[in-house]
Amino acid sequence: MSKKPSRVFIALGSNLENPVSQIQQAFDELEQLPGICLINHSSLYKSAPVGRLDQPDFINAVAWIETTLAPHDLLNALLGIEHRHGRVRESLNAPRTLDLDILMYDDLEWLDEKLTLPHPRMSQRAFVLKPLMEIAPDCHVPGYGHVAQLLSLCYEQKLEQL
Repeated sequence: MSKKPSRVFIALGSNLENPVSQIQQAFDELEQLPGICLINHSSLYKSAPVGRLDQPDFINAVAWIETTLAPHDLLNALLGIEHRHGRVRESLNAPRTLDLDILMYDDLEWLDEKLTLPHPRMSQRAFVLKPLMEIAPDCHVPGYGHVAQLLSLCYEQKLEQL
């Protein structure tokens, strides 16, 4: 008996080495991973950096996948994609070639040393919520609320759809 696929949303971000190309390649690579089916992805959005401001703007998007991978196995697969794109983790909020974060995995609420679900800061970031709302307008973030309501609280954050 095979496992029913889980509905998962993944945030993608890049601000180094042709960020638009980095995100587009990552969509293709997600689709090639065993146990993953890319259902949809958002448009690309340009946003200012958060936390560390002395860096280029980011290109962001959200992918909707279905997967039979367990959450930690999916995380490891995403880290592998980041690594192939030359991701270096120098410091918090540093510039990056590619960042892939699991936003939500079904309605799972999870916390351990490697993974927090839903993503702990997604409810405060227009660059996550706007692309998520584009592909899943009825989405509810466990423990936080409806995506449209959360996005309305981020009205001061500038975001440009490409």
